[in-house]
Amino acid sequence: MKPFLPYLLILSIAVTGCSQSPSAERQVGGGCEDCELMFAGMPSVLSWKTKLAPDDEPGEPLIINGTIYKRDGKTPARDVILYVYQTDNNGLYSPGPQQTQAKRHGHLRGWVKTDAQGRYEFHTIRPASYPNSQNPQHIHPIIKEPGLSLYWIDEFLFDDDPVLTEQEKARQEKRGGSGIIKLSKNSEGVWIGKRDIILGLHIPNY
Repeated sequence: MKPFLPYLLILSIAVTGCSQSPSAERQVGGGCEDCELMFAGMPSVLSWKTKLAPDDEPGEPLIINGTIYKRDGKTPARDVILYVYQTDNNGLYSPGPQQTQAKRHGHLRGWVKTDAQGRYEFHTIRPASYPNSQNPQHIHPIIKEPGLSLYWIDEFLFDDDPVLTEQEKARQEKRGGSGIIKLSKNSEGVWIGKRDIILGLHIPNY
Protein backbone atom coordinates (compact mmCIF):
# COMPACT_ATOMS: atom_id res chain seq x y z
CA MET A 1 0.00 0.00 0.00
CA LYS A 2 1.04 3.60 -0.59
CA PRO A 3 1.47 6.53 1.87
CA PHE A 4 -1.81 7.19 3.60
CA LEU A 5 -4.03 10.25 3.76
CA PRO A 6 -4.83 11.93 7.08
CA TYR A 7 -7.77 10.31 8.81
CA LEU A 8 -10.06 11.38 11.64
CA LEU A 9 -8.32 10.36 14.83
CA ILE A 10 -11.18 11.60 16.94
CA LEU A 11 -13.60 9.35 15.07
CA SER A 12 -11.29 6.36 15.33
CA ILE A 13 -10.99 6.84 19.07
CA ALA A 14 -14.73 7.22 19.50
CA VAL A 15 -15.65 4.09 17.59
CA THR A 16 -13.04 1.91 19.22
CA GLY A 17 -13.92 2.98 22.73
CA CYS A 18 -10.52 4.47 23.49
CA SER A 19 -10.34 7.18 26.11
CA GLN A 20 -6.95 8.46 25.04
CA SER A 21 -6.42 11.77 23.28
CA PRO A 22 -5.35 11.81 19.60
CA SER A 23 -1.81 12.75 20.63
CA ALA A 24 -1.62 9.58 22.73
CA GLU A 25 -2.36 7.32 19.77
CA ARG A 26 0.99 5.83 18.77
CA GLN A 27 1.74 5.80 15.05
CA VAL A 28 2.74 2.41 13.67
CA GLY A 29 2.82 0.60 10.35
CA GLY A 30 4.06 3.27 7.96
CA GLY A 31 1.99 4.28 4.93
CA CYS A 32 -1.55 3.04 4.31
CA GLU A 33 -3.35 4.20 1.16
CA ASP A 34 -7.06 4.98 1.64
CA CYS A 35 -7.02 3.24 5.02
CA GLU A 36 -8.93 6.08 6.64
CA LEU A 37 -11.95 4.89 4.66
CA MET A 38 -12.33 2.07 7.16
CA PHE A 39 -14.12 4.55 9.43
CA ALA A 40 -16.65 5.57 6.76
CA GLY A 41 -19.95 3.98 7.68
CA MET A 42 -18.51 1.85 10.46
CA PRO A 43 -21.27 0.71 12.86
CA SER A 44 -21.07 1.86 16.46
CA VAL A 45 -21.51 -1.73 17.68
CA LEU A 46 -19.43 -4.52 16.18
CA SER A 47 -19.51 -8.29 16.57
CA TRP A 48 -16.77 -10.85 16.06
CA LYS A 49 -18.80 -12.12 13.09
CA THR A 50 -20.01 -10.21 10.05
CA LYS A 51 -21.40 -10.67 6.56
CA LEU A 52 -19.97 -8.73 3.63
CA ALA A 53 -22.06 -10.13 0.78
CA PRO A 54 -25.86 -10.15 0.53
CA ASP A 55 -27.55 -13.49 -0.12
CA ASP A 56 -28.05 -12.72 -3.81
CA GLU A 57 -24.44 -11.62 -4.43
CA PRO A 58 -23.04 -13.37 -7.54
CA GLY A 59 -20.01 -15.52 -6.83
CA GLU A 60 -18.82 -18.49 -4.83
CA PRO A 61 -19.62 -18.19 -1.10
CA LEU A 62 -16.61 -17.96 1.21
CA ILE A 63 -16.19 -18.00 4.99
CA ILE A 64 -12.91 -16.95 6.62
CA ASN A 65 -12.26 -17.21 10.33
CA GLY A 66 -9.38 -17.28 12.74
CA THR A 67 -7.89 -15.89 15.92
CA ILE A 68 -6.06 -12.62 16.43
CA TYR A 69 -3.21 -12.95 18.92
CA LYS A 70 -1.11 -10.44 20.80
CA ARG A 71 2.54 -9.99 19.83
CA ASP A 72 3.58 -13.16 21.72
CA GLY A 73 1.57 -15.22 19.24
CA LYS A 74 -0.17 -17.07 22.07
CA THR A 75 -2.45 -14.68 23.97
CA PRO A 76 -5.81 -13.96 22.28
CA ALA A 77 -6.35 -10.24 21.66
CA ARG A 78 -9.82 -8.91 22.38
CA ASP A 79 -11.44 -5.69 21.12
CA VAL A 80 -9.32 -5.52 17.98
CA ILE A 81 -11.10 -4.25 14.89
CA LEU A 82 -10.41 -5.97 11.60
CA TYR A 83 -11.73 -4.16 8.53
CA VAL A 84 -11.80 -5.97 5.18
CA TYR A 85 -12.80 -5.00 1.66
CA GLN A 86 -12.58 -6.77 -1.69
CA THR A 87 -13.55 -6.96 -5.34
CA ASP A 88 -16.76 -8.51 -6.56
CA ASN A 89 -17.24 -11.50 -8.87
CA ASN A 90 -16.07 -9.38 -11.81
CA GLY A 91 -12.90 -8.18 -10.12
CA LEU A 92 -14.27 -4.69 -9.48
CA TYR A 93 -14.72 -2.57 -6.36
CA SER A 94 -18.32 -1.96 -7.33
CA PRO A 95 -20.34 0.34 -5.05
CA GLY A 96 -23.74 -0.74 -3.83
CA PRO A 97 -26.91 0.92 -5.17
CA GLN A 98 -27.38 3.05 -2.05
CA GLN A 99 -23.71 3.40 -1.12
CA THR A 100 -22.57 6.97 -0.51
CA GLN A 101 -19.39 6.32 1.52
CA ALA A 102 -16.09 4.62 0.71
CA LYS A 103 -17.08 3.92 -2.89
CA ARG A 104 -13.42 3.24 -3.72
CA HIS A 105 -13.61 0.17 -1.48
CA GLY A 106 -16.76 -1.13 -3.14
CA HIS A 107 -19.79 -2.64 -1.43
CA LEU A 108 -18.09 -5.83 -0.25
CA ARG A 109 -16.64 -4.42 2.94
CA GLY A 110 -17.16 -4.97 6.63
CA TRP A 111 -15.85 -4.96 10.18
CA VAL A 112 -15.37 -7.42 13.01
CA LYS A 113 -14.26 -6.82 16.58
CA THR A 114 -12.59 -9.74 18.32
CA ASP A 115 -14.21 -11.30 21.37
CA ALA A 116 -12.49 -12.46 24.56
CA GLN A 117 -11.11 -15.47 22.68
CA GLY A 118 -9.68 -13.26 19.95
CA ARG A 119 -12.02 -14.79 17.38
CA TYR A 120 -13.18 -13.25 14.11
CA GLU A 121 -15.23 -14.54 11.18
CA PHE A 122 -16.61 -13.01 8.01
CA HIS A 123 -18.91 -14.37 5.29
CA THR A 124 -18.43 -13.13 1.74
CA ILE A 125 -17.79 -14.40 -1.79
CA ARG A 126 -14.52 -15.41 -3.31
CA PRO A 127 -13.09 -12.25 -4.93
CA ALA A 128 -12.12 -12.21 -8.60
CA SER A 129 -8.82 -10.91 -9.95
CA TYR A 130 -8.77 -7.46 -11.50
CA PRO A 131 -10.00 -7.62 -15.12
CA ASN A 132 -7.27 -8.39 -17.67
CA SER A 133 -4.58 -8.57 -14.99
CA GLN A 134 -2.26 -11.06 -13.37
CA ASN A 135 -3.09 -9.86 -9.86
CA PRO A 136 -4.01 -12.71 -7.51
CA GLN A 137 -7.44 -12.85 -5.92
CA HIS A 138 -7.20 -10.99 -2.63
CA ILE A 139 -9.01 -9.38 0.28
CA HIS A 140 -7.58 -6.22 1.86
CA PRO A 141 -7.32 -6.20 5.69
CA ILE A 142 -6.71 -3.26 8.03
CA ILE A 143 -6.15 -3.56 11.79
CA LYS A 144 -7.15 -1.04 14.47
CA GLU A 145 -5.98 -1.69 18.00
CA PRO A 146 -6.85 0.50 20.98
CA GLY A 147 -4.15 3.14 21.49
CA LEU A 148 -2.47 2.60 18.12
CA SER A 149 -2.98 4.04 14.67
CA LEU A 150 -4.53 1.73 12.11
CA TYR A 151 -2.18 -0.34 9.96
CA TRP A 152 -2.42 -2.80 7.09
CA ILE A 153 -1.39 -6.44 7.15
CA ASP A 154 -0.76 -8.83 4.28
CA GLU A 155 -3.74 -9.41 2.03
CA PHE A 156 -5.76 -12.60 2.25
CA LEU A 157 -4.52 -14.73 -0.66
CA PHE A 158 -5.52 -18.26 -1.68
CA ASP A 159 -3.00 -21.03 -2.27
CA ASP A 160 -5.03 -22.61 -5.10
CA ASP A 161 -5.15 -19.37 -7.12
CA PRO A 162 -3.33 -20.09 -10.42
CA VAL A 163 -2.16 -16.46 -10.57
CA LEU A 164 -0.45 -16.76 -7.18
CA THR A 165 3.02 -17.62 -8.48
CA GLU A 166 6.07 -18.51 -6.40
CA GLN A 167 7.47 -15.09 -7.23
CA GLU A 168 4.34 -13.43 -5.90
CA LYS A 169 4.48 -15.53 -2.73
CA ALA A 170 8.09 -14.44 -2.16
CA ARG A 171 7.02 -10.78 -2.36
CA GLN A 172 4.76 -11.05 0.66
CA GLU A 173 5.97 -9.19 3.76
CA LYS A 174 4.10 -11.43 6.24
CA ARG A 175 2.78 -8.44 8.14
CA GLY A 176 0.65 -9.99 10.85
CA GLY A 177 1.80 -13.40 9.65
CA SER A 178 1.30 -15.13 6.33
CA GLY A 179 -1.85 -14.13 4.46
CA ILE A 180 -1.77 -17.14 2.13
CA ILE A 181 -4.52 -19.48 3.22
CA LYS A 182 -5.66 -22.93 2.16
CA LEU A 183 -9.28 -23.20 1.13
CA SER A 184 -11.54 -26.23 1.12
CA LYS A 185 -15.21 -26.67 0.29
CA ASN A 186 -17.72 -27.92 2.83
CA SER A 187 -20.70 -30.16 2.09
CA GLU A 188 -22.77 -27.11 1.08
CA GLY A 189 -20.23 -25.97 -1.51
CA VAL A 190 -18.96 -23.05 0.56
CA TRP A 191 -15.26 -22.24 0.52
CA ILE A 192 -13.80 -22.29 4.06
CA GLY A 193 -10.47 -20.74 5.07
CA LYS A 194 -8.64 -20.03 8.31
CA ARG A 195 -6.07 -17.36 9.07
CA ASP A 196 -4.62 -16.49 12.45
CA ILE A 197 -3.12 -13.03 12.87
CA ILE A 198 -0.32 -11.89 15.18
CA LEU A 199 -0.53 -8.22 16.09
CA GLY A 200 2.56 -6.19 15.35
CA LEU A 201 4.45 -8.95 13.54
CA HIS A 202 6.68 -7.30 10.92
CA ILE A 203 4.89 -3.98 11.51
CA PRO A 204 7.27 -0.96 11.49
CA ASN A 205 7.53 1.02 14.76
CA TYR A 206 5.29 -1.42 16.61
